[in-house]
Amino acid sequence: MGAKQTEPIIRVRDLHVSFGEKAVLKGLDLDVPPGEVTGFVGGSGQGKSVLARTILGLVRKQSGTIEVFGEDIDRLSSTDHRALERRWGVMFQGGALFSALSVKQNIQAPMREYLKLSQNAMDELAMLKVKLVGLPPDAAEKFPSELSGGMVKRAALARALALDPELLFLDEPTSGLDPIGAADFDDLIATLRATLGLSVFMVTHDLDSLYSICDTIAALADGKVIACGPLPTMLASDHPWLRTYFHGKRARSIVRRDPAAVAAAQS
Repeated sequence: MGAKQTEPIIRVRDLHVSFGEKAVLKGLDLDVPPGEVTGFVGGSGQGKSVLARTILGLVRKQSGTIEVFGEDIDRLSSTDHRALERRWGVMFQGGALFSALSVKQNIQAPMREYLKLSQNAMDELAMLKVKLVGLPPDAAEKFPSELSGGMVKRAALARALALDPELLFLDEPTSGLDPIGAADFDDLIATLRATLGLSVFMVTHDLDSLYSICDTIAALADGKVIACGPLPTMLASDHPWLRTYFHGKRARSIVRRDPAAVAAAQS
């Protein structure tokens, strides 16, 4: 067995992103550890989703460096960048499924773009992904409009896993779900991380997700990462936004459930 990877799976340095005159990311630095679920939190408009989309190449940066799997994405040829894209999967907020395609066809879309497989092989792989995310087999032939909100999330996750990625980007994966559905989805992410060895980059507002499945939490404010670490690190921070977020009324359930984390933060 090889040594455990210790280098960051994502390394960002001095990242600047602006939209017109509005600066969103202002010299942001970040290391995302491999093999962990890293949760990203911050107030509305603080750049969580912008950061993810910039790493993915969907938003243009003004300056800074981004390395993924040890590769500077600005120095890659188009062929190498395409190979890099095959190593990550993305689940966008709301699922972003193609409404005119069935669940199975949605899952096969990345396969058609990046792989050369027969239709039978893609059908078999798609059904494996359907099963992997806990959808019933008959969901494969349904269209997104025929699915519940929770099923749409799972279908979108199945598509994100279509190419067997090493790195998974999740944008607000539990938004719009009831507490039971959100908890079930958290459990699914935790199981997939453990069984598939995934590294997960998760943008979320869900305190329960941060508590239950995130190994590391990174908080964004003022265009930068203001704190990064496990839950006790967040609880110990003196930053005003973090104090409000992690010690406010909506955070009381975490405090009740994890007194050890609170004690560690206060020690």
